[in-house]
This record gives sequence, structure tokens and C-alpha cells, in this order.
Amino acid sequence: MEPAAQNDTILLTIFLRHDQSKPLEEINAQLQRQNYYENFPPQGVEIVSWYVMMGIGQVVTLRVPASRLREVNLAIEKCAWGAFRTEFYPTYDYKPIALEQRKAKA
Repeated sequence: MEPAAQNDTILLTIFLRHDQSKPLEEINAQLQRQNYYENFPPQGVEIVSWYVMMGIGQVVTLRVPASRLREVNLAIEKCAWGAFRTEFYPTYDYKPIALEQRKAKA
């Protein structure tokens, strides 16, 4: 059983696509006005990875207790909308499985 399943957490990958009609300074100013940096992700939600994808925006993967999914959604709606278009993808860590399969085939 995966560790995430044992403690009732899910991985959630969020695409924060830049609003390309705005220059970066305007996006950053809006994020500051909306207290983005103070409120996303909510306290106690683990950041697994956070990357910038050139020409796209940011891609964040969070480990979220299932009971707090709504809280993550509200944080995005309140402090990221307007600067970013958002997409959400529930995900899971396939790496250990792939490594085990490769090991079994060797």
C-alpha cells in the first residue's frame, strides 16, 4: 500500500497558467494584493514539487489530506484567480512501481 493511501492523503498537481495578457509585474502585483504568498498552499499542506514551466506558468504538486481538498480549492479561488488560469489533476507517485517493474524484468 502506498504511503499516501495509508494516511488518507492525495497528491494534487495544479497547473497555474499565467494570464499572458498581463506582464509579469502586473501578475506579481495582483498576487501580492490577493495575499497569494501568505495563503497558498494552506498551512499544513505539503509541497511535493513546485516548478516553473517556461511559456506555461507554474506547476505545483501538493500532498493534501483528503478532508482538506476544499480548503486548497478555496485558497486558489481567493488568491490565484485573475493572475492564473488553473487546472487540477489528482496524481500518484508511479516511480516506485516503475522501478519495481524494471527490477522484476531484469
